Amino acid sequence: MRTRLCIPMLAAALAAAATFVARADAPGVYAIRGARIVTAAGAPIESGTVVIRHGLIEAVGAGVTVPADAWVIEGAGLTVYPGLIDMGTATGIDAPSAPQPQDPQTTEEVERWKRSVILRPHLKAANHVATESADLHKFVSAGVTTVLARPAGAGIAGWSALLNVVPPDDAPQIGGVADVRSGLLVVRDDVALHVALERPPGGGGYPVSQMGLIAFVRQAFLDGQHYGLARQRDARTASGPQRPAYDPSLEALAPALGGRLPVAFRAGLSREIRRALKMAAEFELDPIITGALEADQVAAELKARNARVVYSLNYPTRPKTLAPDADEPLRVLRQRANAPKVPAALETAGVLFAFESVGLTDPKAFLKNAAQAVKEGLPPDAAIRALTINAARIAGAADRLGSLEAGKIANVIVTDGDLFGDETKIRHVFVDGRLVRIEEAEASPQPNRRGRGF
Repeated sequence: MRTRLCIPMLAAALAAAATFVARADAPGVYAIRGARIVTAAGAPIESGTVVIRHGLIEAVGAGVTVPADAWVIEGAGLTVYPGLIDMGTATGIDAPSAPQPQDPQTTEEVERWKRSVILRPHLKAANHVATESADLHKFVSAGVTTVLARPAGAGIAGWSALLNVVPPDDAPQIGGVADVRSGLLVVRDDVALHVALERPPGGGGYPVSQMGLIAFVRQAFLDGQHYGLARQRDARTASGPQRPAYDPSLEALAPALGGRLPVAFRAGLSREIRRALKMAAEFELDPIITGALEADQVAAELKARNARVVYSLNYPTRPKTLAPDADEPLRVLRQRANAPKVPAALETAGVLFAFESVGLTDPKAFLKNAAQAVKEGLPPDAAIRALTINAARIAGAADRLGSLEAGKIANVIVTDGDLFGDETKIRHVFVDGRLVRIEEAEASPQPNRRGRGF
């Protein structure tokens, strides 16, 4: 008896075979040969080779030999940099939010909802990664290979996670439990607890003002301290009527209150930064200041507190809704003019800083605005460090990425000129050792065969 294979089954079989062949032929070894290499860990190498093998940087240097099994990129006229790190975006996570009560019967019901919105230290960005986010993939065209995805919102918003922007292909799963795909993007979870001391959401209930929210956050840290002490006492004695009720929000504050993990305060104005530093000192927190529009005015205080800064490259602009002949406050005009100059002031003061893109709609503006900071006095090598190794240090991941060194994750970008040049284009991007397609068709030709340049 002859078995007949129907056309749909044949098509499916051929597609599966093609997929298998594509994965089997996908190179795990690359060599970028004869390029200028900016390692972010030392002096640039004017002509050298970077070898990438199975997701890691295998070798970097002027005298590195190209392995026989490598796919070669001829690097003459090209420059190799570590992949850029954006230290602040809400892109890449899809965190749930409690719906506001539509017909509340009591004030307690409203305040319980508001508490769930502004007190969320139990929310972990790593648990809500949007794995196939097209918006996340757009970072590739800007040379950004890693982002710090942070929960949004006022109050204590939750814990951020360091993510690579492109997930790998699924490995074959035969006879085993499937991987958690979102976990393939996570480089480090629980990077920092994010706090925004701004106006809380409406809807009634306490708090209703910015000062009320500040008092609420301070009380939350006090409650967290008391809760931690009560839990320690309960662990030493038999459970009784004094046993504290389990509270996931207060429980999740422990790493921050113990100083084991940093707290990232969103603060722009100098008075807001001072307020955040004061709260950090009161509760012995390890502070990071994000946004930091007026950080230059308190640079000495930031340095004295060993506070790191994640400076926003979403520079203030004149509102489009404002009439052309309308006046603006002098303070606003000064902020706008001064914004690109702040990073140079932080570098001069010795404050460790990196950059974030929160609020920018075009990922390419991230690098463009960093280049503007260079034009306003930030040394180019300092700007590169802020975009790479300094960002990795602030994120607690400098042992894994941020520089071109053997053993680190192969997040690598290749440009046809200086990173901050007006005409420079990004030609190749590697994420976790994989060559990633760039949106512009002309920007990244694909390899043709092993051992030959492309």
